[in-house]
Amino acid sequence: MEEKIFFKDSKGNRLCGILSDPTGDNGRPIIILCHGFRTSKNRRTYLRLQEMLNKRQISTFRFDFFGHGESDDKFEDITISEAVDDTLIALKFLKDRGYGKIGLFGSSFGGIVSLMVASKTSDLFVLALKSPVSNYLELESEKRSRKEMTAWKKDGFTLYKDGDGKKYRLKFSFFEDFKDNDGYEAAKKIKIPVLIVHGDKDVSVPLKQSKKTARIIKDCTLKVIKGADHKYARPEHFQKMLDLISAFIEKNI
Repeated sequence: MEEKIFFKDSKGNRLCGILSDPTGDNGRPIIILCHGFRTSKNRRTYLRLQEMLNKRQISTFRFDFFGHGESDDKFEDITISEAVDDTLIALKFLKDRGYGKIGLFGSSFGGIVSLMVASKTSDLFVLALKSPVSNYLELESEKRSRKEMTAWKKDGFTLYKDGDGKKYRLKFSFFEDFKDNDGYEAAKKIKIPVLIVHGDKDVSVPLKQSKKTARIIKDCTLKVIKGADHKYARPEHFQKMLDLISAFIEKNI
């Protein structure tokens, strides 16, 4: 059922993915799962979604972005554009394998990546987003002082702290890339059915971003989970998020 696959992005970097096909029928739908910042394809959201979708006879392809998990290169060189390229390559890879009905799921950083991808291709039938970043320029401007931004640019890198408290270098090229990746602008081009799930206690990515994106996309449903934070730390919030996403995907097959 599961197959570990290594494939290359447009620059020749090796990426790692897990193809889980419960039917062996590439005529059935498959969903690409895009993870968040400094996480990987093996986090619980993607493992549980794989399990739930596979039970519905829906295949999944979860993969690691450039500089994450088992994929090549350094995290400090990641940009949204790089991750968009990774996802478009994953999409092409699945098409080359004969899959014709492909959907996309993105979480947080993977959310803005998925918005950009959905605006650039007509090969997707559905898009589901979990607490997506829609505009990183807006997000970073709210979180960082002018002094911090100046230091980031001067030094060429900043230190990013992940959810486990570990610090990683992140180059200023990540910030410079924002101008080419505005999720609000991308949303105007998306024509497929979209679901956004977001917690109203999310302090990492404000709910207001998803509200704005949902107003822009023509066919979009926004589901707000009351009391949920960015990680959906409470089991009932986590399960509700998974139920909403899997049911939405199944409904739109």
